Amino acid sequence: MPKEHVIIVGSGIAALVTAWHLHEYRNVIIFTKSKKEESNSWLAQGGVAAAFSKQDDWRFHYEDTMIAGGYHNDERAVETLVKEGPKRIRELIAAGLQFDTDKDGRFHLGNEGAHRHRRILHAGGDQTGRALVSFLLEQLRGNVTIIEDECVIELLVHNGRCIGVKTKNHSGIIAAHYASAVVLSTGGCTGMYEFSSNASTVTGDGIALAYRAGAVITDMEFIQFHPTMLCVDGKAVGLISEAVRGEGAVLVTEDGTRLMEHVHPQQDLAPRDIVARTIHGEIIKGNRVYLDISKIANFSERFPAITKLCKSYGINIETGKLPVVPGAHFLMGGIQVDSRGQTSIPGLYAVGEAACTGVHGANRLASNSLLEGIVFGARVAETLRRHEQNTITYEHLENRFVKKSRKLLPTKQQIQTIMMHYVGIVRDEQRLTYAKQWFEQFSIPDFVNTNVDDFKLEEITIIHMLITGWLITTSALQRTESRGGHYRHDYPHADENWQQRRILRVKQELMAKVWGEK
Repeated sequence: MPKEHVIIVGSGIAALVTAWHLHEYRNVIIFTKSKKEESNSWLAQGGVAAAFSKQDDWRFHYEDTMIAGGYHNDERAVETLVKEGPKRIRELIAAGLQFDTDKDGRFHLGNEGAHRHRRILHAGGDQTGRALVSFLLEQLRGNVTIIEDECVIELLVHNGRCIGVKTKNHSGIIAAHYASAVVLSTGGCTGMYEFSSNASTVTGDGIALAYRAGAVITDMEFIQFHPTMLCVDGKAVGLISEAVRGEGAVLVTEDGTRLMEHVHPQQDLAPRDIVARTIHGEIIKGNRVYLDISKIANFSERFPAITKLCKSYGINIETGKLPVVPGAHFLMGGIQVDSRGQTSIPGLYAVGEAACTGVHGANRLASNSLLEGIVFGARVAETLRRHEQNTITYEHLENRFVKKSRKLLPTKQQIQTIMMHYVGIVRDEQRLTYAKQWFEQFSIPDFVNTNVDDFKLEEITIIHMLITGWLITTSALQRTESRGGHYRHDYPHADENWQQRRILRVKQELMAKVWGEK
């Protein structure tokens, strides 16, 4: 088998930035289980947050990020993010990426929730993600091998080191690919929820793969729900960017009353967890919530993708009111990494939403996600450029997993329903316990240690969802406080001793349970 120097799993912004900074120094191959454009990055309507204006400063961006994250953030990681962000963005601009500007050629800086200054760069209005991904794919054309429709089903680990991946395509062909380093950039897991802004492919694959390989997973209870998804016939059908509220839209009830006016000092631009819970509370009372866009001039020009979405579902934007509902949006936790993307397994790196750098804490500040992919993708690439290539021995690679009798699996829809109704915006011990028991009826330890070669790709996706859903649920049970995206109805207040309660302890207990170390 050929040896690729570096394998990247995933094709979102973090994966592509890593490849862009690395391809001149290493032979890079990217695997994606669907098409290269099918990622959350491609769908991203919002922009990239960075302190570019004269009135702004990285210290303000730092403070806003810490406040939004409930001070659960890794302070050094946040400082790295906000300090290096402008530099990394200028590198992309110098290479030809264009952000939206005003008539004088100055960046059009938008405003979003929990930001004290206008610092959101956009490209193509509400199509920033598509612009970034398209630009990077063009930059990488002919320089990086991208293999579509091939799913990574196992990380190959030998003598405690990750030395490659095992893949399976839609024809059922299984292949081993070896490399001196593997980078997981598979996105998060909130496609596991019934209402979600994510691409349908984002189902926790990378997290489950890393967990099965023995990597430390952290902060899985922190799930961010985006407050405003377009609601049609009781379903969430697409995202309405926070940038819409940044330009003056407000949330209202059916009778036109401002929803957020007396809830938070920042009103409609309060942190996302607060806005999402407020909308959720109104909806469970049986009331509808709308986003009033009547004060935004030239809405269809400013937000072309959202306008197209509304028209496709028969929503007339001229009425000035868009029906909204919260939906699962972003995972703040993930595969624990250091400042250079190194996981607890040598040779295995993670970047983007699949990784937990600590920058987001308990709740992500709006438009910090694309920035994270840009900053830490570059850092992972620099690390891999400096490291000498390792000799790979795989002739007698042992299969760590065992073949076990096949078990009846739930459907993807069943898992999504359980996650939405029992591990959703508002949680409590009773519902979380029910969800935990529901997941454990499928014997999670068995799936962690099962050889999945003979399973269909759809079944492997469900196995990944079961493992990841169990991690989220068990973590949410362990954290008996409310912080950021994790809200416990039975423990509504934050623990003032949170610094002594870092969630790594919980994850070590979970790891011990599955791997039988106790």
